[in-house]
Amino acid sequence: MTATGTFGLSSEARNLHWLLGNLVEEVPGVHSVAVVSSDGLLLLSSDPAHNTASSAAPRQDGPRGSSADLATIVSGIGSLTIGAAKLMDGGGVKQTMVAMEEGSLFVMSISDGSLLGVHATADCDMSVVAYHMALFVGRAGHVLTPEVRSELRKSLESAK
Repeated sequence: MTATGTFGLSSEARNLHWLLGNLVEEVPGVHSVAVVSSDGLLLLSSDPAHNTASSAAPRQDGPRGSSADLATIVSGIGSLTIGAAKLMDGGGVKQTMVAMEEGSLFVMSISDGSLLGVHATADCDMSVVAYHMALFVGRAGHVLTPEVRSELRKSLESAK
């Protein structure tokens, strides 16, 4: 990650950018990643067009459109599974996985109510993706304070 891409961000926000870049670059089969706030707003993205601080290379085969599309999908799936868990008295939703013919989608809850969404290839090693997502969630959960979420959101808005 370049120092200029994260200039002006707090160390917590820079660390989250680094963790996201690491997830995309280190896990085979990952196309794109988005962190979405509990109210559905995109906070972090692996899409350089929407996140100047991301070090990840552009992914040509992610969801059509942009990281905003992935954020919308992640937010919708998160809401749907939370509603289903309430109806079934299933407790909190930890992870949701959608296996498609041409891809996989993983959604994992972060402790503050935010969601981590990963779009990967259909043939990815699901256990490796889930493991690295859990590492991200464990490291990011205590850092995503209201102040950092606001900072990340402003950073994305100013990058447009």
